[in-house]
Amino acid sequence: MSKSVFIESHNLKNKATGLGTFNYELIKGFSQLEFSNLELILNAKNPTVLETEFGNKFTYHKYSDLSRLNLFRTRKKNDLWHSLNQNTKIEPYKVKKYLLTVHDVNFVEEISFDMNHKVNRLFREKLEKSTAITYISEFAKKQTHQYFNVPNIPEYVIHNGNPITTILDTSGFISSVPTDKPFLYSIGDFLERKNFLSIVKMMVHISDFNLIISGNNNKEYGFEIVKFIQDNNLQNRVFLTGKVDDVAKQYYLSNCHAFLFPSIREGFGLPPIEAMRFGKPIFLSNKTSLPEIGGEHCYYWDNFDPENMKTVLFDGLNHFFNNQIKMETFIKERADRFNWKTAASEYLNVYKKCLY
Repeated sequence: MSKSVFIESHNLKNKATGLGTFNYELIKGFSQLEFSNLELILNAKNPTVLETEFGNKFTYHKYSDLSRLNLFRTRKKNDLWHSLNQNTKIEPYKVKKYLLTVHDVNFVEEISFDMNHKVNRLFREKLEKSTAITYISEFAKKQTHQYFNVPNIPEYVIHNGNPITTILDTSGFISSVPTDKPFLYSIGDFLERKNFLSIVKMMVHISDFNLIISGNNNKEYGFEIVKFIQDNNLQNRVFLTGKVDDVAKQYYLSNCHAFLFPSIREGFGLPPIEAMRFGKPIFLSNKTSLPEIGGEHCYYWDNFDPENMKTVLFDGLNHFFNNQIKMETFIKERADRFNWKTAASEYLNVYKKCLY
């Protein structure tokens, strides 16, 4: 007899964010698999868009903002509810079995260490009703156990896949910022924890390269970075593109001299493995999950003093390009380890363990 799994996937509406990418790519991974004994129900604001892409592979449920309120929660008694991230406010009215996926619990450090604070209390409620928990990294699991009393239930670590599965034709792309000089590249949402300001400060000491950063910079942290660029006369060496589409992203990833990702709080970190797909030298902070994801062939900053960061960068570049063929092979092999079809298969196995 078929069992129903309600996948709370409304965040896929914004594929430019990490959560949106996770939701969409996981669903795409499911679509490549057989699960005849399961009915997977997708929750989406525009289900017809998904139905056009995936047909009758899934069942579709239209998301409503009202479903955040207790009175209007989904009342259908599904066999399993899968909460795709730890912060979603969409919950079932009643629950049989509940699977929680945790990306990070950064909200403890960024909002409040008070366990009675609303965000911590809501997360604790999710933990307490969970049948099982999946984490996107070993770090996310460790961080959760550090701050919360996790119930004695099955726990699984399932790494994300690489969103870049197809290399796009970027030959017709025209960049909005100069690319005639060798450039370093980074991408992500302009949040303080992404630590972009550290690599901009490093550029004060570097004249060999330009720096290009993509992402939504129309927010307070973006304004802070723009001000630093202006105050230090870096307008001709540091460029912010704003949000970019997949063609633009692949153009910058494939043409950059190196990829930089100095984030200080990361549950997983998708951009580094996207850059690995192109065999680029990868420079990461040694914080949170990034060493787990980057592995031994990336280069790491252990502090963010601008001159130290420059030293690590140039030492790493010299090492990479003195061993270029070998290093490119290592990096691309690392990228291939992260596969959404594999991840989706592991989630299906967890569904079955919860249900049967």
